[in-house]
Amino acid sequence: MAITNPIKKRIQELKNEFDALKRGKESLLVLIDEAELPESVYNSNAIENSTLTLKETEKILLEMEVSRDINVREVFEAKNLARVMEYIRAKSQEKEIDKELILLLHQMLIGSIDDSIAGRFRKQHEYVRVGTHIAPAPEHIDLMIDSALQEYSRDLDAYSLDKIAKFHLDFETIHPFNDGNGRIGRVLMNYQLLRLGLAPIIIRDKEKVEYYKAFGDYRDKKNTKTMEKVLALALTESLHKRIAYLKGGKIVTLSEYAKCHEKSAPALFNAARRQNIPAFREKGVWKIEEGFNYKAK
Repeated sequence: MAITNPIKKRIQELKNEFDALKRGKESLLVLIDEAELPESVYNSNAIENSTLTLKETEKILLEMEVSRDINVREVFEAKNLARVMEYIRAKSQEKEIDKELILLLHQMLIGSIDDSIAGRFRKQHEYVRVGTHIAPAPEHIDLMIDSALQEYSRDLDAYSLDKIAKFHLDFETIHPFNDGNGRIGRVLMNYQLLRLGLAPIIIRDKEKVEYYKAFGDYRDKKNTKTMEKVLALALTESLHKRIAYLKGGKIVTLSEYAKCHEKSAPALFNAARRQNIPAFREKGVWKIEEGFNYKAK
């Protein structure tokens, strides 16, 4: 599911439907974003090996007591990332991504965790490794970030989702910070999507194998298709979710839908994973609008 013309058309159709339905219902979209925040924070931190569960992340963001001793750093990571995500939702329409914004978001993310590296790129003699990939030397970071920003901003009328995928691949390859690169990179993707009037996405920890593969494919073969597929699936699911709520119909679990409509559950779940039906996940549970008319292909 790389971004072929049929997929571009499908996403554009979903965006058109989303735009038509959301008029006058902005407050509902805010509620959806707020309800989704713990899941977004949990998944992004879990990709970076945080030990927090989704339930613990929810309690931390609600200032509730957690039943076990939690590493203080992980508490700050959850709270700081939530603050960054809320900030971009409020500010995404004010300006395009630039170096100043990237540094500000990093300061918000890493501040109170490690102030010595927060809000700045790696300096001389500061090297980082991601798996077998050694990130470029600090001396090259400014120019490489400038180049990535310029490439992304060039020809803004061109199709944008593939440009977002390419920017994310470039940003993570540069790995400009000592810590927080993955989380900032995923935040920047959502900033770019929100600026385009699209919906924020969640890159899920359970699907990080494909996400990591996208970086390997780019480094080894300069192939962006794997990341494009990851983003297209995530965006389609996010739009399906928001459209379902904006329509105001009853939403049921996919298991309930299969039982009530006497449909094959395995076929439905396979179609959901491929986003061939308007299903979406909440806390890892697949859901769908009850009135959807499913026709097996």
